[in-house]
Amino acid sequence: MWRIIKWLIYLAILAALALIAYAYLGPFFGADFSAPLQEIRVPVDLYGRD
Repeated sequence: MWRIIKWLIYLAILAALALIAYAYLGPFFGADFSAPLQEIRVPVDLYGRD
């Protein structure tokens, strides 16, 4: 049982390190993390009338 838990902890640490590496190295490989520059407005109907 402890062997499975130990491997799950190792896997979680490896996944966290991979996510951090992707965040830092992603822009070098073409990933774009910037927010869109245009403003988006969507009308909202508060009363639900047609």
